[in-house]
Amino acid sequence: MKKLLPLVLAVAAGAAMAHNCPNEMKAIDAKLASSPNLGEADLAKVKALRSEGEAAHKAGKHDESMKALGDAKKILGI
Repeated sequence: MKKLLPLVLAVAAGAAMAHNCPNEMKAIDAKLASSPNLGEADLAKVKALRSEGEAAHKAGKHDESMKALGDAKKILGI
């Protein structure tokens, strides 16, 4: 049982991360809806990262999704 615990925790952590991607996308969408003060290049980068994050999430690549979404949030200042 003790040998199985790390595996169970790793799977649970992965599942929790997978379910957080939509929340990250919602936060980005909300900030974009508020017309943030960004240059055109930064705005285009945020939108591209948001799309990349969604695509990675749908493909089951949640680490990649969280990275792209995190980069978008940094640019947005959230």
